[in-house]
Amino acid sequence: MTGPTPESTEPAHDPEVLQLAAKVFDLARHGDTATLAAYVDAGVPVNLTNDRGDSLVMLAAYHGHPDAVTALLDRGADPDRTNDRGQTPLAGAVFKGEEEVVRILLAHGADPSAGTPSAVEAAQVFGRQDLMELFRGNG
Repeated sequence: MTGPTPESTEPAHDPEVLQLAAKVFDLARHGDTATLAAYVDAGVPVNLTNDRGDSLVMLAAYHGHPDAVTALLDRGADPDRTNDRGQTPLAGAVFKGEEEVVRILLAHGADPSAGTPSAVEAAQVFGRQDLMELFRGNG
């Protein structure tokens, strides 16, 4: 018998699967909302993470794409999913000064105290009293 058996094939290591995943992560990074939503609607896991644990929401939030963040959250993405460094999408949005994304994440239940550093801690470090007020109003 030649080649892998169906039981021994690891889909996560399949070159075509890896290529598709890379494309989906790029869609999140670049804010291509319609295409990203179509892939998720077609079966790409909404909480898919890359090799650093960054979710699609994290990438869209960090790169300032409110429509993509909304589309992912509306499809069930976890707003508090941390990456391998313990960072949340909300903290990433605070770090980048993406106030609209911060508001969207909060509206979808993101916890400002989650993660390391948390969004609250990041806002304090950057002197973002406006965001601190948002967190207080949300908590």
